[in-house]
Amino acid sequence: MNLRQKAAKGVAWSAIENWGNQAIYFVLFLVLARLLPPEAFGLVSLAGVFISFMMVFADQGISDAIVQRQELEPEHLDTAFWTNLGVSALLTIFSIAAAPSVSNLFHQPSLTPILTWLSLSFLGSGLSSVQQSLLRRQFAFRALAVRSLLAISLGGIVGVSMAYLGWGVWSLVGQQLVGRLVAVITLWWASDWRPGLRISTKHFKDLFSFGMNMLGSSILAFFSIRSDDFLIGYFLGPVALGYYTIAYRLLIAMTQMLSATTRQVALPIFSKLQQQTEQLRQAFLNATQLLSLFVFPASLGLVALAPEVVRSLFGEQWIPSVPVMQILALSVITQIVGTLGGIILVAAGKPDWGLKMILLNTVGNVIGFAIAVRWGIVAVAASFVIRDYLLQPVLFWLVYKLTGIKFFTYIRQFVVPLVGSLMMVISILGAKYFLSNLLNSQALLATCMALGAFIYIVTILLIAPKIFWQVVDFASLSLGFPKFRKT
Repeated sequence: MNLRQKAAKGVAWSAIENWGNQAIYFVLFLVLARLLPPEAFGLVSLAGVFISFMMVFADQGISDAIVQRQELEPEHLDTAFWTNLGVSALLTIFSIAAAPSVSNLFHQPSLTPILTWLSLSFLGSGLSSVQQSLLRRQFAFRALAVRSLLAISLGGIVGVSMAYLGWGVWSLVGQQLVGRLVAVITLWWASDWRPGLRISTKHFKDLFSFGMNMLGSSILAFFSIRSDDFLIGYFLGPVALGYYTIAYRLLIAMTQMLSATTRQVALPIFSKLQQQTEQLRQAFLNATQLLSLFVFPASLGLVALAPEVVRSLFGEQWIPSVPVMQILALSVITQIVGTLGGIILVAAGKPDWGLKMILLNTVGNVIGFAIAVRWGIVAVAASFVIRDYLLQPVLFWLVYKLTGIKFFTYIRQFVVPLVGSLMMVISILGAKYFLSNLLNSQALLATCMALGAFIYIVTILLIAPKIFWQVVDFASLSLGFPKFRKT
């Protein structure tokens, strides 16, 4: 199987994993949002700020080093496993001990037991990170898909059951812990690698020299991504954070469906092409255009339909989330398309460049959030989007240094998706204007989505038929079918 075939199969299974994962999670999220109050989501988000920060240190960037490294010896794997497991055990102990202090910081005593139980997540990460990296390296995305779908499904069943039984915020905790346990068991079942005792200082240095930059990037990424949760929770409380979380979770669902798939498949492919500049450049441009064809309509469509989405899916109690959702939806484009730029930096062995880029993002986010939080969650969302767009040219400049891609060559990849998306939005707004008094929220949402999708597909087919059929052919190859059109 050549690299293109591996890429297509990888995209298919990675898409099944991420899209299926997000679809199941989204359904569970809708059910839980109708069973639990905003405060419950706010409390778990507050706990997640601390857990996510500590989780950064559970891996130290070693997982990406295993995927990226061209020559991998058994000592690398054993050293990585025992290092990760030892660090995870220490983090579990530390987090349990620190739980009361974290609760006092947010003036939320109920956080202490939540943090104590969620601290067990670190052990799951330490037990399975090497297996996951090996499966990614081997393009074994089918096994990773099974892992994710089982974990989210069984965890969700437990969470929803607990919510129906009146466990409140603990249903969200139970959902996470069961999902983590199922993921660990599945990864050990799917991978034939087992840890030995071949621990080596030399091999640790090999991994850690690369992973250190990735660790730094992960720390900065945490502050960039989670500082809004911290500031909202600290200054505005768990209820405001709950409203913000609902909007942000939808953003995460959209970005994860595409960016996670992209990262899992593109990193090993770009890594194999790191010494072939022309092939790397073309792969980057093709991936950018392909992603944009899905990202632009998803982003702009959510801006147009956010009120109907919230009323139909979450209920009237979540209406304060609508303006936050509309603003954050604009960042979906930069978040997902920018993912490819970050992957190029890692694949080309320049994680230090990525570290500097994330540093800029972090500084911009923290300053922006700190200034905006006094005006509420809508202002915080706006500061996030503004920073995102202001720093995109910097990321492109780094990609240009590695690949030589010209600016206008890069921008051309977005023209067709943008035109198609604008036509789609116009049709959606027209339908809302004429039908809003005739249909309820659910019917209006379904009608607008169907109309918008139809207009978008037809527009792409009319203005760029070659691109349209390239996407169809790639999708066919991903699913194992022959090409629709002969070239």
